[in-house]
Amino acid sequence: MTDPIEPPPRVWTGRATNRAQWLLSAAGAACLALGIELAVDSAWTSGNVPLAMAVVGCVAAGLLMLYGTLAFVHVAVHIDEDCFEVRCGYMGVPRRRILLAHVVGAEFAPRVTPRQWGGWGYRWHPENGMAVVVRRGEGLVLTLGDGRSFTVTVDDAEAGVRILRDRLRLSPGGRPSGA
Repeated sequence: MTDPIEPPPRVWTGRATNRAQWLLSAAGAACLALGIELAVDSAWTSGNVPLAMAVVGCVAAGLLMLYGTLAFVHVAVHIDEDCFEVRCGYMGVPRRRILLAHVVGAEFAPRVTPRQWGGWGYRWHPENGMAVVVRRGEGLVLTLGDGRSFTVTVDDAEAGVRILRDRLRLSPGGRPSGA
């Protein structure tokens, strides 16, 4: 008796996390706390303008570091019957939704690094297209109908590529089977 071929799942989800970003979040929280401490209980003797600049600078740097790191601590990818969606961080912002009707190719990238893209986060590179990079490692690369690409680092990217190719009826080379 042979095992029946199992149909692909109707929905695929993947995630990737970068635990090192928590250290940067802690530094952002420390900057924010320093700014609040300076504003509330300061024995600053140089005048109000330098104090205000220090408070605003610490609070702004702290908020930017907190948002910039917490927004890209992890990424969640969701593939269903008609769309590919990427949500970043705990609030799901920024979010990118791509209709599968606009996707013409799907490739597995065994090694995506922040260095390739100029750092962590939501990135754009003239030659490479757009990417969401939360850690180094495997990724999924979509080729869109307009020739641009979209890359996302995600665990088990090969499974996501298989699901996408099945949905789009692509050959293993990532191109439409009739081409």
